[in-house]
Amino acid sequence: MEIIRLEGREMTGRKATHAYLKKKLHLPEYYGNNLDALWDCLTTDFSGKMIILNDPQTVKSQLGDYGYSLVSLFKEVAATNSAIRLILAYPLRS
Repeated sequence: MEIIRLEGREMTGRKATHAYLKKKLHLPEYYGNNLDALWDCLTTDFSGKMIILNDPQTVKSQLGDYGYSLVSLFKEVAATNSAIRLILAYPLRS
């Protein structure tokens, strides 16, 4: 199983987020750079991936409602596609 670590701090805007996801998740060249396209790619990917999303709260803070939708999408993908595992990693706060 491939382990993919996504850093929440890298997702600073929609365009930057989709470029980052395309690279990190090895999405196809024709990837549509939107949540529907991300759903389509991940729910049909049976190669086996463990996605570790570091600091999902930062994704939500930086992207607002779009960030909430993105984190929810990752959760739904993991529930739908047994080849995708998701770990939400929250940083320790002192």
